[in-house]
Amino acid sequence: MFFPRFILPHLEAMLKKFPVVSVTGPRQAGKTTLLRHAFPRFHYVNFELPDQRLMFAEDPLGFLRSKGPQIIFDEVQNVPDVFSYVQALSDERGTPGQYILSGSQSFLLNQRISQSLAGRVYVAHLLPLTLGELPVQEDLYTTIFKGFYPRLHAIDIHPGHFYPSYVQTYIERDVRMLKAIEDLNAFARFLRLCAGRVGQLLNLTSLAGDAGISVNTAKAWLSVLEASYIIFLLQPWHKSLNKRLIKAPKLYFYDTGLASYLLLIQNPEMVQTHYLYGGLFENMIISDIVKQYYNAGRQPNVFFWRESNGTEIDCIVEKETEVLAMEIKGGLTYTSDFIKNLKRFPDEGIRKMVIYGGNEDVRLGNISLHGWRKISSITGIDPTGLSS
Repeated sequence: MFFPRFILPHLEAMLKKFPVVSVTGPRQAGKTTLLRHAFPRFHYVNFELPDQRLMFAEDPLGFLRSKGPQIIFDEVQNVPDVFSYVQALSDERGTPGQYILSGSQSFLLNQRISQSLAGRVYVAHLLPLTLGELPVQEDLYTTIFKGFYPRLHAIDIHPGHFYPSYVQTYIERDVRMLKAIEDLNAFARFLRLCAGRVGQLLNLTSLAGDAGISVNTAKAWLSVLEASYIIFLLQPWHKSLNKRLIKAPKLYFYDTGLASYLLLIQNPEMVQTHYLYGGLFENMIISDIVKQYYNAGRQPNVFFWRESNGTEIDCIVEKETEVLAMEIKGGLTYTSDFIKNLKRFPDEGIRKMVIYGGNEDVRLGNISLHGWRKISSITGIDPTGLSS
């Protein structure tokens, strides 16, 4: 099943400007499905297949010329030599929209692009589905538990069947290629420990100690998880409104279904009662905003704000004309605690809101309250790449 993806208008626009467009992202984010359905005029080549790699190796130029001027190269990181040929042929023709590159080894793909195609390629990021892209609306706890990988929704795979093989494939294939990690079991344990810190300030010393590794190793392994689009680190807002601001980032996963699996959550009911439910709900909302930015072809201007005394704003979205200050609360019913930190936050140039687990939209003075399903519409991040 093909789901319309919000990134598509941006990809189409970039193909009219760049000779080469690269689409990176985590495994199973839907890259191949999107490209094959959205660009049927392009000849599709899958370099995961040994015969395709062999044919290219025997006659690279003949192989490329036989496919025509518009080609999708999938799993292109498997054939490093193709990048030099793409550079030469795209320069020779001098027209936009010649090649689309994609691959599940995003870090290696980006590395080889920077070596051979700098200035000729536009790099887009396709992440799991946003809330607005889900084909069917489900209840809050099921949405968090199931996650946002398209395959789960296309053929209704149970998360308990999808995520174990996903993690195994990721660790055994991607991690081995990204970094020489000898003890993959230790890395798997480290991944679970990261899930246990979702929505929390990153304490490298504590994380490394619990994992039984050095702080430098923990830094390196976090970099691997970031490079492969498993986690992201949300940085504190730098426009210092107070000199006592916390400087450590917060840790989030790009997908709450994966985080739930790593936390040993087995059904939606366990999400509701889990001690990290608030962190998972917060993760879902913040990752959705980050995905909205990437779909629009923009770097996410998303932060958090926290003072050393514990006063915190969960999410700060810095736009061209205003700043959005969001509190993110998993409760289904409004309480006055939802807005207490927003009341302490400055008003000038700031639009204040609460995203919560309910469905009602209410105005509370200068603070608006929105149900979680509305996150795609209230941020004003247009998928065409312009901010409203």
